Order: sequence, then structure tokens, then C-alpha cells
Amino acid sequence: MTKKKKKIYKKKGKVVKDLTKNIFRILNEDSSKFFNYKQIASKLKIEDTNGKNQVIKKLAELTATKKIKEVDRGKFQINEDRKYSIGTLDITSNGNGYFVTDAYEHDVFVPNINLGKGLHGDVVRAYVYKRKRSNKLEADVVEIIERAKTEFVGVLQKNKNFGFVICDNHKMYADIFISQNKINGAEHGDKVQATIQDWPENSKNPFGKITTVLGKPGDHNTEMHSILLEYDLPYEFPPEVEKDAKLLPLEITKEEISNRRDMRKDLTFTIDPKDAKDFDDALSFTKLENGNFEVGIHIADVSHYLEPNTLLDNEAYERATSVYLVDRVVPMLPEMLSNGVCSLRPNEEKLTFSAVFEINQKAQIVNEWFGRTVTYSDQRFAYEEAQYLIENNDVISSEIEKSHNNFNCTIPSNISITDKEYIVTPEVVEATLQLDKLAKILRKKRMRQGAISFDRVEVKFNLDEEANPIGVFFKTSKDANKLIEEFMLLANRKVAEFIGRHKGKPSGKTFIYRVHDEPNEEKLASLENIIGKFGYKIDTTTKQSTSNSLNKLLNDVNGKAESNMIETLAIRTMSKAVYTTQNIGHYGLAFDYYSHFTSPIRRYPDVMTHRLLQHYLDGGTSPKADSYEEKCKHSSHREELASKAERSSIKYMQVKYMQDHKDEVFNGVITGVTEWGIYVEISANKCEGMVRIRDIKSDYYIFDEDQYAIIGQSTKNMYQLGDNVKVQVKKTDLERKHLDFNLIEE
Repeated sequence: MTKKKKKIYKKKGKVVKDLTKNIFRILNEDSSKFFNYKQIASKLKIEDTNGKNQVIKKLAELTATKKIKEVDRGKFQINEDRKYSIGTLDITSNGNGYFVTDAYEHDVFVPNINLGKGLHGDVVRAYVYKRKRSNKLEADVVEIIERAKTEFVGVLQKNKNFGFVICDNHKMYADIFISQNKINGAEHGDKVQATIQDWPENSKNPFGKITTVLGKPGDHNTEMHSILLEYDLPYEFPPEVEKDAKLLPLEITKEEISNRRDMRKDLTFTIDPKDAKDFDDALSFTKLENGNFEVGIHIADVSHYLEPNTLLDNEAYERATSVYLVDRVVPMLPEMLSNGVCSLRPNEEKLTFSAVFEINQKAQIVNEWFGRTVTYSDQRFAYEEAQYLIENNDVISSEIEKSHNNFNCTIPSNISITDKEYIVTPEVVEATLQLDKLAKILRKKRMRQGAISFDRVEVKFNLDEEANPIGVFFKTSKDANKLIEEFMLLANRKVAEFIGRHKGKPSGKTFIYRVHDEPNEEKLASLENIIGKFGYKIDTTTKQSTSNSLNKLLNDVNGKAESNMIETLAIRTMSKAVYTTQNIGHYGLAFDYYSHFTSPIRRYPDVMTHRLLQHYLDGGTSPKADSYEEKCKHSSHREELASKAERSSIKYMQVKYMQDHKDEVFNGVITGVTEWGIYVEISANKCEGMVRIRDIKSDYYIFDEDQYAIIGQSTKNMYQLGDNVKVQVKKTDLERKHLDFNLIEE
């Protein structure tokens, strides 16, 4: 976010940019004057009722946030009372920045000379003023209130008596000075982690010390560890935490079993990725005499082993999530827990926390039960194996129970996770088919209620023994994936309803919710403008029409060259899902109540959900929400960092993969257009790189913001968002995780 995203509204059916910006422009023309909504609408040439209503709505919003003031009834004026404001810094790659604050509708430009030693993400106090010549707002940082981070990863350039760490992060504009006694044994050219300790008033560089020597740039493990540390994510457990994990009692005692619902005799199995090691969920299936089914969603009972406020618990909370890089998982819990005692491995008794439902043939919930259980997994499936059973047992859904003798129960060697052919029981096949049938009904109902279906293609890499990428493949979600997804969603939703709702109304009990706000109207209008260039439309009249038309859009673009770009743009219209004690529902899933209950091995909020659920099952009263809200914010923040690290590792691997393909010409699609170049995504492998305008030699190209294009000054040739182009790799920069392309002009 280097430049403020454009705000939009509608005028006579057309999309016009920046309603807020234009209101400010009118009020700023003469700050001593005031205007009513009719005068503002007239100046903006807005004549229709809908447009005028949007002006009224925006004026009320700006007044409520004190960005403008109502000097008389219906008469508005710019609010010049505010000069000093608190906000965050967003540093650009060229060393300048933007001051981001609720006090101003748009991010305020901060030239490098005015940064006041502020760094990217810092919370600062800034003085905002108008530049004399241009009348544009600028900011001057006067106080750093809170540093976003003080630890940076980079390469040491060492002189005789001192050194500088050149940071990998392109938003870190200052090299870190390291004195001789704080180099900590690092050699020239080493990749290191350095901590800023001081930034003297008269120095243009912060002073720091090297805390960790990671290795040589370009070494695979060095780069993976660098990515983790750049986002403040650990890559190993402290010895004392590992020691505590090994001291945990592994035996399941008769006394413990007697305190739980014993479901060891129920047919139970797991379905997970082929390379999974931590199995935190399993399904059980039982046919009832009344024709209904009992389906159990069984989750590893991590909270049984993870006692609050212990060394293990504190470490899990600090991490808050497992991190999934391209070539490894950095777990939230030590392996003893995540892959061992808590993992629902086949043919082992396990302590679980379960949501058990009686479900009829129409996938309606007849009864529900929540509590601690002991279970025994009879079978472990990879998604591919379960998918094979679904695809190779073409049975009419009403005839599943009668088809035992005709089931295909053989998993062939080319599908099997053991690489050997094996046979499963007819009961397992029947359970898989019935659960698939129920999942499809649940999914159809969810879509009908307004859920958004983002079935995005995942880019995966085939790696050799040294973790070098030797191939790219795309992972898509099939019936077996969706089967698990629907039952996990069911458990998460029903647990949240069980605690959060009482007699149809909010219960008021403190709980951990996973919430997702409605899309931003202005971002939706921006999306509408872009997709219109490809012949697509969305209807944002109502909440239901928005979700229906978004689903239609995602379905229509599926398989098209522009699909990944449009799916990405559609996702960006969405708010971020976060953890909170304040329930507002989950827009994307179309649920009024939703929590995270199903993955406590890899998500700390699920551990908190388990603890609170058991607390209420035991008859406990509602605890105060404040401490839980703080933990929710921490968990959301850690989730965001983990997500950035995961994307960074994918980008690193894409650049590494493209190093060996420099002579090839690729077909791609333009996914972004800026004043300095166009971004192109290669269709065959989803690797994205930049074609810089200065490298296009056929003409002098100018950025046209309104058309999302660059246009040749002489030829009028246009390269526009969504256009198909051919590119060749010009440069790969592993350290900065950046690809430069040459455009093959035709």
C-alpha cells in the first residue's frame, strides 16, 4: 500500500473515482466557506437521486469522524483543527513514505527527509501541513511512539573495524551500522540477523548488533530461515520447551477414559494430504436404527496436554500458528505433541474433543453433542485415496446401503500412500460415500445462503533432495477435500452457535469467534470497473445479489487466462477474517456464528476455543472478555505474519525455479499496471514478474491510470490489464525475491 487505493462512487450509472477526495477538494478550495450537499453534488455534476444519497451518506460519515465539521444544519466545512495526528508509516521501496491515519481520508506523503528515523510499520506522531506550491498535504514525523520491529535480516558488508548490514527488506531504507565488538563472529558476506539498539541524533544510520549468523546468501536453509526471521517467526524450539514436551505423560489411563465418552468402537478414519504428519481431525460414521446417521468430528485434545501458563503453553501462544513454507512446516507445538501424542494416527487410541451430530438423509441436524472423548482411528486416507473411492463407486445415492457387494474396495498402487495396492472394508467405502453425499448437500445449502466459493488453484513445487524446484504443479480442491471441509465447517459453526446463541439471541458469553466483515462497497465498485473490461458484471444491489454474482463471476472466469488475476482482485475486495470476542458473523461462509475448533495442533485460537467450551460444559460462568480479546489480536497478527512468510517462500521458490528457464519464451497475462511497468503472470506456472517501461524499446510508453494500461506515445499501442503477452526472463534476484521480464513484442 504505497498509494491510497482509489475510492469510487456512481454517477449516472458510470464509475467515478474518489468521492471523498472530491468532497475534500471542494471544501479545501476555500476553507472559510461552507457548502450543503446540493452545492457539492452540483459541483461534481451529480444529478441522479442515488448519487446525491451517496454524497449525503459520505458527508455524514466524514462529519462523524471529525474530518469535516457541520457548522450549521446541513452546511459543511473542512476541519482544520487537526494538525498533529497519530498513525503508522508505510515506507515505499524508494525510501519515501506515507502516513496512514484515520484522521485523514487519504494516506499523506512523507518525503524521506521528514521520516524522522521512522521505519515501516512504526506507530508515529506526525505534523500534517500543506505544501505551499502544490497545496498538497505532506507529513513530518515528530515522534516515534512504537517501533514495529527492531530485528532485521540482511547481508553483512564488513570493513576493517566495523560493518554495515544491508537489509533484505526493501522497505528498510537505512543500513545498520555494526561496530567491531558487536559483529559476533560474522564474516563479510554472511547473511545475519541484526537488532537495532540505538539511532543517534546526528547519524543517518541506526546502530545495532548481530544476534544470529544464518549462513551464506543463496544457501537454501539460510534463505528459508531468513524468511522466517524477517517476519519474527522462530525456526526451532528452545531446549527447555522440547524437554518439557518429552516429560508429558503418554499413557491414557482407565481413569481418564472413564471421564470421557468412549467412541473407540465407532468406525473412524482420517483424510489428509499425502505428506501430512500431524492428523488433528478424524470422522466417525455410524448408521442408526431410525435411518439417520451419527457423524462424529473428532479433534485432537491438545488442551488436555497443554496446561495454561506453562512453558509449553506460553511458547504455543507466542507462536500462535504453524507456518507452512514451500519445503517445510514450522509447527506451533513440538513434534512430540504435533506428530506424536496428539496426532490421530491410525490404529492408536487418542484423547479427543468431539462434536457429534445425528444427521438425517437430507443433511439436517437432528441432535448434537459436544464433549471430550476417546477414539480409535481405523484407517488413514490421503485425499487422493478417498477421491478414488468416490470416483470409482458410481452408486445412486439412494442405493449406497444396498451396494456393499458391488463396491470397488481396492486402492491401486499408483494411488496408495504406501505405493502398494490394498483393500479397504465395504463399511469404510459406504461411510466415505455417505459422508460425501451429506457434504454435497451441506455445501449446496451454504452456497444458497450466500457463501462465496473461492476454489483457488494452489501452486506447488516438485523438489529434489536438496529442495531445489524441478517442476511446478497445481493443486485443486476435489470432492474428498470438500467432504472434510464441510464437516469441519459444520463443527466450527455448531460449536460457536452452542456457546454464542441462547434461544435465538446472542448469549453474551465470552467466546473466540472467527469473523469476516462484508466487502467494502467502494472496492466492489472498483472490481466492477475492472472486470467490465473483460465483459463480466457483478450486482451489488443487496448482500445476496453480491454473493451470488461473485460466485457467478468466479465460475465464469474458471479456466480463462485472466482467472487468477480476477480471483485475486475479488479476494482483495474482501475484508480479512480475524479472531475476536465480538461476533459479527462470517460473510464469506454466510454463517451468523463461526469459530475455529478443528485445528488445535496448528492454531492457538482453537486451543482457547476448547478451553472455553469445556469451561461452559462444566457449568462455568462467563470470564471477562478483555484478556481473550488481547489474545485474539495477537493470534490474528501472528497469522498475518505467517501468511506473509508463506507467500515469501513461494516467491523465493518461483524465482529459483525461473533461474533455470532464462532462455525460454512464456505466455503470460498482465496482472498489474503501474507508472513504472507492467506485472505479468506466466500462465504455465503462475510465476509473476515485472516488465519495466524503460525496457520496452519500441516506443515511449505512458501510464494511463483510467484504462489500467500503458500506451505508446507514437504508435498508440496499448498494453492493458488482462492482455495476453509473451515474456522472457531478464533477471532473477533471489535475495529480493524479484523477477524481471523482457517483453517479446509482436
